[in-house]
Amino acid sequence: MSDAQDGDRSNIDELAADVDAAVTKAVKTVELGRRGFVLAVVVFVLVVSLLLPWVDGHVGWQVLAGQADDAIPQLFAATSTGFGVLASVLALATRRWWLTWVCAVGGWFAFVDGLLAIWSQQSSSATGAAGSGPGLGMVIAVAGMAVLAVQWMRVAWSRN
Repeated sequence: MSDAQDGDRSNIDELAADVDAAVTKAVKTVELGRRGFVLAVVVFVLVVSLLLPWVDGHVGWQVLAGQADDAIPQLFAATSTGFGVLASVLALATRRWWLTWVCAVGGWFAFVDGLLAIWSQQSSSATGAAGSGPGLGMVIAVAGMAVLAVQWMRVAWSRN
């Protein structure tokens, strides 16, 4: 072969390697589009909800830190912060497809956990007295987790 043919073959091999790398990256990532903005706004709303009252005058971050005596709201604070904030931020930053599934499934788990947390605040305790009810921050966090779970599920299923 001549030097020109060797050079063309080398260019084609480089191009093939670039295409293979691009395809491999595309297989592992998702394109969020406008949905990424919605997800980011809802994550911000979850962070703000941690600054609002949740249980018996305790704000969300205090419940997360264990300063409230209720275990179910504390579990919801942990799951909503873990899946709703931390995992979502990681998924938004990396756009990894497997993280969208973690956020989707974890989001549904946190949402159900949030419904249980609200129910636990409305139910009567061992004394028979009704609970003081959920705070505004907890209600906003549960609604936010529902929106996040739906949006992440749509992103996760959007890959073909």
